[in-house]
Amino acid sequence: MKGCRSWLAALGLCTAGGFAAQAQPMPQDGTAGIAVPATAQRPANRLRRGPPPRQDGQGFDGADSAAGAADTLGQTATPPTLPPGTYNLGNGLSVLLNYTGQGAINPVGGIRQGSAWAGQLFFGLDADLNRLAGIDGGSLHIAVTNRHGRSLANDYIGNNTSVQEIFGGGQTTRLTLFSYQQKLFDNRLDIEVGRLVANIAFLNSPIYCNFQTNSACGNPTFVFKTSNFTFWPVASWGAHAKAWLTDTVFFHAGAYEVNPLHQQPGDNGLDFSTKGATGAIIPFELGYSTTFATDRLPRNYGIGGWYDASDYPDPVRDGRGGVSVLTGLPSATRFGRSGVYARFDQMVWRPDPTAPQGLSLFGVAMAGTSGRLIEDYFLEIGALQTGTFQGRPFDTVGFVINTQKFSPLGLANITFAQNALNLNRSIPTQQIMMELNYGIQVTPAIRLTPNLQYIINPDQTRFPFRTRNIPDAFVVGAKLSVDLFTLAGLAKGPGSP
Repeated sequence: MKGCRSWLAALGLCTAGGFAAQAQPMPQDGTAGIAVPATAQRPANRLRRGPPPRQDGQGFDGADSAAGAADTLGQTATPPTLPPGTYNLGNGLSVLLNYTGQGAINPVGGIRQGSAWAGQLFFGLDADLNRLAGIDGGSLHIAVTNRHGRSLANDYIGNNTSVQEIFGGGQTTRLTLFSYQQKLFDNRLDIEVGRLVANIAFLNSPIYCNFQTNSACGNPTFVFKTSNFTFWPVASWGAHAKAWLTDTVFFHAGAYEVNPLHQQPGDNGLDFSTKGATGAIIPFELGYSTTFATDRLPRNYGIGGWYDASDYPDPVRDGRGGVSVLTGLPSATRFGRSGVYARFDQMVWRPDPTAPQGLSLFGVAMAGTSGRLIEDYFLEIGALQTGTFQGRPFDTVGFVINTQKFSPLGLANITFAQNALNLNRSIPTQQIMMELNYGIQVTPAIRLTPNLQYIINPDQTRFPFRTRNIPDAFVVGAKLSVDLFTLAGLAKGPGSP
């Protein structure tokens, strides 16, 4: 999913953003939009106990509203109490309506040259149950999405990690979020249950979705390649809880139903039954997080992992022990996979200690620990500068590069297929993806992010019988994010009077 949860929250400013997720034969990530880079939370109320009210930002907090879900997956900065583009209906009700579109062309490389456009229309509603029904700390969140368009990676490049993270999830209209949230013990414990997705609460940071590549936005792609981590906009039953052990240290854990039936084309998210469920994904994280209220250079560090207690298809063997790519028989069913990760984002330069503009670095390292996995590890490093030229405080410039290291199992089908064709050629073991972009805040309602992407060794796991490697691909892309209520003059955006 992606709203507005970022450093501008501290200043009462905001920018337009988007919302996204992806599903392909092997689901990628799941989010889109624009997010600014530094942790944003309101200054702590010195009279209250517990951690300060967290309004996220670049940090590792999970979404705490439909707009926040959009925000967590990358939508941008926020006014003091409402995400950008949010229309306050009064009496504790607020709504958000935005559009995110992503275009891409590959003038060089891939299987062939072409272009593609994918988009998402997002509607979110948040209800403050304290104001509506006197339930202290309670809230209700609803989100509906419409996905449409095509994927350049699917249609032209041929690799299995999209360059348009907004693509996927059935390309249809669906109920994406329907949850109840309860905060307890002076906000030290935050619990959410309902129809949820794992990737808006775990392994996410709004800094990631300053980028269009699905290898980085809205989550590091490794987790979707090596587990049944649930992804926006495909919701299932789930619950998660975050406990603040101190004002800066938290532990976060959850459990989400894995149900492949919900990922079928045309599914509208209204089937609340557990028919077709094959298990659950269980993520967890121990984290350290500071904010502008407590740290001149805000930082976020986390270590965690997941256990995939659900069925998955064997990457090589069929049910009889043969090689499925050669026999054509269905893959054998396996159960149980796991992985671990460490990640960080850190502001390293802030020229004005009274303003949020500056340079942040971020990185992720992930590896599998059990199961029959198609990748061994994933490494990523990136940088994001917020505030570029004089008079452009909301613009950003960012660069990210990551590598996916394929396991012997991940390359086995290609090897078997090449042997069957009596071919003997070198098969690349890593796919490297990178992106350079510039985010332009065109108006308070509209943000445009042109980007250049390059893919070294596009993986050909979808085409094991291809007789030569897919050529390196150069991609020219652009992401358009529009907050529609801001456009209509009903809500605020960055630079709004």
